[in-house]
Amino acid sequence: MGHGAFSSGLGKGVLPMSLVFYLIAALTVAGGLASMVLKNTVHCALALTVAFAGLALFFLNLDAQFAGFAQILVYIGAVAILVVFAILLTKGSETPKDGVFSRTWLAGLAVAAAVFAVLGWAILHTAPMLPGATPAPAVTVQQIGQALIGRYVLPLEIVAVLLTAALIGAVIVAMHEKEGTK
Repeated sequence: MGHGAFSSGLGKGVLPMSLVFYLIAALTVAGGLASMVLKNTVHCALALTVAFAGLALFFLNLDAQFAGFAQILVYIGAVAILVVFAILLTKGSETPKDGVFSRTWLAGLAVAAAVFAVLGWAILHTAPMLPGATPAPAVTVQQIGQALIGRYVLPLEIVAVLLTAALIGAVIVAMHEKEGTK
């Protein structure tokens, strides 16, 4: 059983939570809260990017390199940047005049706490029902990459064309909306 790239490597089996875990957790939660509480949509999108980076660090900490790097490439490198460009092309990045935080941040925080409580309850009540731990399959990042370039190259290319078409369509729609407002 391998230990994460950021783990301390102490003992066998389950490792105690390290300082790195708490720092990554604080970064992820802070990014998520900031994306929910801030008023400027560009700042919210950038805060969401920080939360995505924290999730990628969690995957890397769990020795799931492919999932971690896919999180970085897909969510940070594509989705977050696409969201920022879409916001900048369609709405603009004007700064709010009545403060940085949204008026409904307290309601958003209450909803987030309720969702967290429900998910925590579900996890705690499901853990005893889970079967014994099965060994994780030994699939390397290289094997996944070879499968994507070999057997799954057509679906990968179709997704790439679809995302490119969506981006071009969003730019065209945004350009027509900006021309209509002038």
